[in-house]
Amino acid sequence: MTLISSAERNQLFESFAHDAFHLELRDDYSVPNEEGPYESWLNGTGDDSSFMAPWTQLMKRVTDSGKTVRRVRVVTEPHSSYIRWEYATTGVNAEAGEAIRWLPRHKLPACLAFPVAGNDWWLFDDKLLAVGHFDDAGRVLGSELIETPSVIAECVRIRDLLWGVATPHGAYKP
Repeated sequence: MTLISSAERNQLFESFAHDAFHLELRDDYSVPNEEGPYESWLNGTGDDSSFMAPWTQLMKRVTDSGKTVRRVRVVTEPHSSYIRWEYATTGVNAEAGEAIRWLPRHKLPACLAFPVAGNDWWLFDDKLLAVGHFDDAGRVLGSELIETPSVIAECVRIRDLLWGVATPHGAYKP
């Protein structure tokens, strides 16, 4: 399996035509550039979101051009400290144009089987899938690109199902 870096995956946002959708299934992400801000938030010594600037600038540029960027975050309740921090910073994503919804894990439709081994993924224009892979410590290893029509179709089905039952960020109260 060939993996692309997060930077290479982010380049996909420059070329998609209409819609990018992210399914998040993890209750913790060990992203190196988040460690300092996350620790500060945990310690109550700050909530500086400036580390998000490269991402939010990209999202603003993409969504200002008329494209949509959406996420569904499937989360365990009660929330992990990471998800509480993610919830606290979601307004920054929303201001940049992302539409984000939350779905408590216990409210997932019965018998739902997640495609691509239950990994997180980005779906671009219902044509290209970037599947996230992580090491045992939760660090991002990279993304696998998939264009197999049957896999894409299943991800489109899951996206549409979960988007319909998830709660918009503004209405979700942990």
